[in-house]
Amino acid sequence: MLDNQTFLITGIADENSLAMTTAEKILANNGKVICTGLGVTPFHKNLSEKAESFLNKNYEDFENACKKVLGDDVYTAPLDVTLPESLNYFADDLKTKDIKLNGFLHAIAMDKTIRNKAVKPMLEVTAEEFNDTMNVSAFSLVTLCHALLANEVLQNGASIVSLSYIAAEKVSFFPYINMSIAKAALERLTIEMAYELGKKYGIRANAIRFSPFMGSKAGNATLKVEDVERANRISPLGNALPEDLAHEIVHLFRKETRITGEIRHVDGGFHIMG
Repeated sequence: MLDNQTFLITGIADENSLAMTTAEKILANNGKVICTGLGVTPFHKNLSEKAESFLNKNYEDFENACKKVLGDDVYTAPLDVTLPESLNYFADDLKTKDIKLNGFLHAIAMDKTIRNKAVKPMLEVTAEEFNDTMNVSAFSLVTLCHALLANEVLQNGASIVSLSYIAAEKVSFFPYINMSIAKAALERLTIEMAYELGKKYGIRANAIRFSPFMGSKAGNATLKVEDVERANRISPLGNALPEDLAHEIVHLFRKETRITGEIRHVDGGFHIMG
C-alpha cells in the first residue's frame, strides 16, 4: 500500500506513543519512516544543567524506543520545532541524503500549565505559557511545512495528518484547557494548509481526533483512569485503540485518496454524544 514511500513521524516519546504505533503500521504496509524526537541540538544556547539533562534523557528514551520497536536502521534525529535553525538543519540533512517525504504526522504538543494531573484555570494562564503552547502545539505545523518545502523535501501530492482530540471543539471533562485552544488552532491551521498546499502542490492535510488514551507519556501526564473509563462507557463502540488511529492515518497517507481539509474522528463515536 505504501511501497517506495517515506513518511516523517514526529511526537514519539517512548514505545507506547501513538505516533510509534503509526510508524509500525507504515512499516507493515511496506513504507519507510523518519522519526524525530526532542533533544539537544547544535542550536540550543545557554541551556541550564537541568534543561540539558531533561533533553538528553528525553532523546535517549526516544532513540532507544525507536530502535527497539522499529529496528536499528531507522533514521532518527533531534528536532526542536521552536528553533528555525533546527528545522532547516533537519530538512537540509534530508535533502543532502536525497530523502523525499510523501507526508508526515504532526503529533507534537507541549503545555506547561499541566502539572501532576492538575491544570491551571484559563484566567491564571500567562501570555508566555499561552504563546509557548501555541507555538509548539499548533504553529509548528506551519514552520515544519515551510522548512520541508523550502528544502524541496516534501513532495507534490504528499499527505499531512495532525493529531487532535474532541476538546479542541467542546469543553470536556478531560483536564485540558490551554492545550485545547492550541489544538483548535492546529485544526484550523490544518484546514488552511489543505487549501494553500493543495492549490500549489496537490498536498492533502487532515486532522484526526482520537479517544482519550493513557498509554502514552502525554496521556498519562494529564488523564485519570476514571476519565478514560467514562469515555469508554459513553462511546457507542467504546474507546478507539492506537491501532485504529494508525489504520486511519495510513489510509489518509495513501496516494489514491482525494480526502483533504477534514477533521476526522477515531473515537468510537464519542463525539456524537451529548
